[in-house]
Amino acid sequence: MNGLCKSSHVDLKDAWRMQETSGRGAFREFLKSEFCEENLDFWLACQEFQTSVNRHDQAKTAARIYEEFIRADSPKEVNLDFCTREIIRQNLQQPSSSCFAAAQKKIYSLMENGSFPRFVQSEHYKILIDAASEQRGLKKHRMASRIKTAGDDLKVDRQRD
Repeated sequence: MNGLCKSSHVDLKDAWRMQETSGRGAFREFLKSEFCEENLDFWLACQEFQTSVNRHDQAKTAARIYEEFIRADSPKEVNLDFCTREIIRQNLQQPSSSCFAAAQKKIYSLMENGSFPRFVQSEHYKILIDAASEQRGLKKHRMASRIKTAGDDLKVDRQRD
C-alpha cells in the first residue's frame, strides 16, 4: 500500500468492515467523480454472490454479473485482462462461489492501490470524517446529559427521603 494510505492510518480492509452506509456512500461518490464506481459495484456484487446458497440462483446471478461487469462493452465493464475474462467465461459453465475470485481480487487491488488512497486524501473523506467526529461528539454529549440527569434524579429522591 502506498504512503498516502499509511499516513492516514486507514486501509481498504477497514473500510469494507465499515457497515455504515455513509462510509460506502462517500467512497461511491468519490468513485463516481473518478468515473470508476463500477469497481465498487462489482466487488459488492461478488461478495453477495459468494453467499448465494441456491444453485439455481447462483447460476442466474453469475450470468447477470458477467453481463453487467465482465463482458466486453458491458454497461459497467470493469478493467480486467483478457485471460481473466476468459477464465470467468469458462467458469460460468458450472459456476461456483469462487468463479469471480480472481477478478474480484484484481479489482480490489485496483481500488486498494489506486482509488482508495486518493479517496483518503479527498474532500469526500474529510467530510465523512468530520461528520463521524461530530456524531461521536453528540453521542458523548447525550451520554453526559443522561448521566447528569440520572444523578439529579437521584439527588431529588434522596432529598425526599
